[in-house]
Amino acid sequence: MEDAVNDAVDDRPADAAPILVAIDGPAGSGKSSVSRAAAVRLGFGILDTGAAYRSLAWTATELGVDLDDAAAVAAILDDWEYRITLRGEQRVTVRVPGADPETDPADVTAAIRAHAVSGLVSRVSKHPEVRDRLNAMFRGIVAASGLPGVVIEGRDITTVVAPDAPVRILMTASAEVRARRRAGELAGLSHEQVLADIAARDAKDALVVDFFTPAPGVTLVDTSDLDFEQSVQAVVDIVRAVQRAAEES
Repeated sequence: MEDAVNDAVDDRPADAAPILVAIDGPAGSGKSSVSRAAAVRLGFGILDTGAAYRSLAWTATELGVDLDDAAAVAAILDDWEYRITLRGEQRVTVRVPGADPETDPADVTAAIRAHAVSGLVSRVSKHPEVRDRLNAMFRGIVAASGLPGVVIEGRDITTVVAPDAPVRILMTASAEVRARRRAGELAGLSHEQVLADIAARDAKDALVVDFFTPAPGVTLVDTSDLDFEQSVQAVVDIVRAVQRAAEES
């Protein structure tokens, strides 16, 4: 994976595995923006796993693949190349199977954030083989990062991708609060429209993951009554507390 900024340094052995901070949460909980800000403050990298699902949905659409066909979506991964920056401004590129090498890889950083793409994510993420293969890809990205630590946020992070991470956080917020936050980010959509979208997304996500009940060993951070700075500080405090405990032991 590409890295946009020089690696942070610490006093750990050069070949030490990155410290993992795993953060799950439903759409609109603030996990992406909070995770990125917390990673910067900690001197860690940030791996937004949702960007991979968005990129895969975008690729499937470009290829005309039925997103509900598990085998067809998984087949894309055989020749699909994905890159994302772990530090600095996020940049996402994909190499689309069979695409013209003159125009590939494609920079999809902006395209995957379109509202239309957001509505497709659950259709690709519901396939077990797709999740398994992307989860393996995420682990590889972290292992090869060369960073002192990586905050990983997205789907199945605390329970499947990094169940042994020393810090595991479930970040949530009420549907009303999440809709209000997302409405401010999505021009042209009313609060009611965004709330309906979030309710539908929650219902789809509930078929494959529980974003509201923390698994054993996972710390719950409810940001419903927290502003952005308070949410970031809550994550940083949890990470630093775990680091201090590890040093003392």
